[in-house]
Amino acid sequence: MNLFRYDVSGRWYKGNTHIHSLASDGGKSFSELAEMYAAEGYDFLFRTDHWVASDAASDPCEYPLLWLDGIELNGRDYGGSEYHVNCLGTFSDISTEMGFIPALEAVRAQDGLLILAHPHWMGNSLEDARRYGFDGVEVYNNVCNFLNGKGDAGVYWHAMLRRFPNTLGFAVDDAHIRPDEPAWNGGWIVVNAPELTPSAIITAIRAGNFYSSRGPDFRGIGLDGRVVHVKVSPVSVVRLIGPAYWSRRVCAGEGQVLTEVQMEIPDEWPYALIEIEDGAGRRAWTNTLFCSEGGHD
Repeated sequence: MNLFRYDVSGRWYKGNTHIHSLASDGGKSFSELAEMYAAEGYDFLFRTDHWVASDAASDPCEYPLLWLDGIELNGRDYGGSEYHVNCLGTFSDISTEMGFIPALEAVRAQDGLLILAHPHWMGNSLEDARRYGFDGVEVYNNVCNFLNGKGDAGVYWHAMLRRFPNTLGFAVDDAHIRPDEPAWNGGWIVVNAPELTPSAIITAIRAGNFYSSRGPDFRGIGLDGRVVHVKVSPVSVVRLIGPAYWSRRVCAGEGQVLTEVQMEIPDEWPYALIEIEDGAGRRAWTNTLFCSEGGHD
């Protein structure tokens, strides 16, 4: 059974799910990162240093935003394909000595959320992306876009959706904030949750009750039968996107903007999501509007 994914009765909270600190190869401390991101309106960040399972609850420092736990794993699988996987959750007994695939399995066994990181930048094939049933993929990675323009992974997301229609899409910074990688605050998610707590945020992310953005905002997402209604910050175009070439769109007239749109979702589409684009070409994406009741399979 397919269920409408979005419940926007809570509050919107802005956050980033891919951040590096001095604990691995980042250039800033947790305190510096928190101050920088809080000043830009962020409510939460995930600690996702390479092979460092974080434990934010044991950190006695006070921060101007909420820190949540994660880890980034990297390595080759048994077939030789190289991966980076961003994992959200609190984990134990993870080390480089165990190897990439055993670590991936250990994270999954601890109920981690597994997100395929920057597959375009990695040179992953579409079959690589579909091989391990990842919970999500980074549809946009800001630091990879800065490094060589390979931050967009939309083609991977849609390839994954054809096999796993619950696959979530994330826009992230992957911020390192070093002299050679200064990019940050270029991709984020906005979660709708009843409160700003670790449990509420991770539950909402797991349910896909968030959107990803490089700039524009969704301010309301609702459904009436098969008609989806969205309220957005001023944008130039709203697209309803399905597999392959299937799409519908509403475009603003010359000198005008859109702030509210409704579109009917065709019954025959196996999945549909909404993309909005502002006058500067910056985009934002919902997750697929419907999810399978049984979750990711």
